[in-house]
Amino acid sequence: MNEILGIILATVVCWLNFILIDTYFGLPEQPGVKGAEIIGKSIEKRGGDLAGGFFQGNILCSPDASAGTLMASIAVMLLGFNGGILATFFIYIGNRLCADPGYAGTIGAISTTIIITILSFIGFTPIMFVVGMVIAITTIQGIYHPYSTKLLGKIAKRLGRYPKL
Repeated sequence: MNEILGIILATVVCWLNFILIDTYFGLPEQPGVKGAEIIGKSIEKRGGDLAGGFFQGNILCSPDASAGTLMASIAVMLLGFNGGILATFFIYIGNRLCADPGYAGTIGAISTTIIITILSFIGFTPIMFVVGMVIAITTIQGIYHPYSTKLLGKIAKRLGRYPKL
């Protein structure tokens, strides 16, 4: 498979995987860990969406699906399928250390391990998913918070996960 095409497709898969999992587990609804509320309200003051701000605050303060997806991609690249399982275990421990009540990071890591393993049969490589996940995280966390949080807020509304404050 062409590497550029593979990276673009892997980015889309990673983006959908981590956004849908994190949204399903309620990251936009409320701050799940310390610091997430401060980040969410700060982003809202600067013109962003509160749900998207909570989403960003939660993934910044605890290993949620974005971290799980990235760690699993790296671990599968280094150690194969077993590396993805090991990454899932480490994300689970990280969630417990952060007193995170959810399992978004664990589900993100295991789903990524399975996705990479299945897609490797049609020419995708784990490095495509590592690069794809870095790009996916950058689109949500690193470019422009007011726009990205508004997008996250729209996704949260569609999935019924908007804050009820």
